[in-house]
Amino acid sequence: MSDSIKILVYRWAGAWGPFKVSIPCGECALTADIIEDTMQNELKDIPVELETRDWLSEWYRPLLKGGWHAPIVLVEGKVVGQGGALNRGVLTQAVVEQHAKRTSIAGNHVFGKVSCPHCVHAKARLDEAGIDYEYRDVIANPLDLYEMLARVKPIVGPKTPVTVPQIWVDGEYVGGADKLAAIVDAPVEPNPDRGQCSTSPSDRSK
Repeated sequence: MSDSIKILVYRWAGAWGPFKVSIPCGECALTADIIEDTMQNELKDIPVELETRDWLSEWYRPLLKGGWHAPIVLVEGKVVGQGGALNRGVLTQAVVEQHAKRTSIAGNHVFGKVSCPHCVHAKARLDEAGIDYEYRDVIANPLDLYEMLARVKPIVGPKTPVTVPQIWVDGEYVGGADKLAAIVDAPVEPNPDRGQCSTSPSDRSK
């Protein structure tokens, strides 16, 4: 499938000249199980194509990508794990990021969190305007967090902090709660944290 996200695994197996792998790799087996279970659960709605190769027979191929210790896992040619059992969260995030690059978001969505008053205000304004939307809790559901970051970062830039809420209306990116006012024709309290991040300069007025 041409639109599928490609996951490539190099397992501890194969042969190179007189050398042959004869010891089974428990971490390779764990990685295979993790990938299979992740594909059936977190990634069930994303087209994924899995391929497994023997590391020793092709050791030079993953080496060119920075992979040298099996099991080596690549998502669309980028190493996301090697030398141990795969972190399924890292795999999920990498696949979601690739999927977001290839697809657009449709409909109305609010990415937020329960403890965010700006998210509550934004949802209330949408409700008052009679706009149906899908609420995506980025704390309760890591998939929503990964998708939000993957879709927002290319728009705002890598140095701009991504806060919540992040809003789409009719498939078009709106931004935060303060940007919603023009759509619902009502004031929406802005989020003061939107311009703050861990790399922002400190307040020199103090």
